[in-house]
Amino acid sequence: MSSNDNAAMFHALHHQAEPLRLPNAWDAGSALLIERLGARAIATTSAGVAWSLGYRDGDALPLDRHLASVAAIARVIRVPLSVDIESGYTDDAAEMARTTARFIEAGAVGFNIQDGAGTPDLLCRKIEQARETAERLGIGLYINARTDVYARALAPAGDRVKEVLARARQYRDAGADGLFVLGVTDRTEIREIAKGTELLLNVIAWPGLPAATELSALGVTRISVGSWISQTLWMQTSTLVTSFLADGRSEALFEHATPYPEINAYF
Repeated sequence: MSSNDNAAMFHALHHQAEPLRLPNAWDAGSALLIERLGARAIATTSAGVAWSLGYRDGDALPLDRHLASVAAIARVIRVPLSVDIESGYTDDAAEMARTTARFIEAGAVGFNIQDGAGTPDLLCRKIEQARETAERLGIGLYINARTDVYARALAPAGDRVKEVLARARQYRDAGADGLFVLGVTDRTEIREIAKGTELLLNVIAWPGLPAATELSALGVTRISVGSWISQTLWMQTSTLVTSFLADGRSEALFEHATPYPEINAYF
């Protein structure tokens, strides 16, 4: 399927009867497995990608390493690929245009890009550059603007919906398609945000988050897993390794293992 077809499909997946569910991948192997298990699109977790390559999360991953990882994922999957590019790895408008072009060339048809501790105006400039670049390349890039108002407590608790919606208006005008509100879980606030913006609302798996069927009724169109799967695998690996180092017994290592031939046949 061409990049244009994948981009169109990715947009369409945000307009289904139920929210698009994205179990985020962190490398080519996890992306292929998630696709084989029925995911209709692949989204990456910036934290999982960074950790898998030996870097901290938070714009520390070298751009070339990230691009190589995206290209490796795109090589093995057939469904649309959306990439978490954190804050875009630059504050320079011209550089943001080049970065956008490189991610599209690597196989991305969607972006997550965040405001984090930066200003909404700065994210708007990045979104504008990403949109202009994608249009110049003829790709209907899905731009998901992530705001950290909840995750970083950037406004008092009673003012967070208002602050999110103010930023949403700016991000929409800059060219965003979606609004990703990291850390929101309250049903009333989710409904207010969904009703208060034209952007399609994305939430993330979080303690206290309602189930997908309820989120759909609240106006959510996309649910991400983020880094939770990779975090869980870190814990499971820690348990296995600690046990093996302590007693040298191997039974637990293959008790729940996927058979080698099955994994190898995926590739």
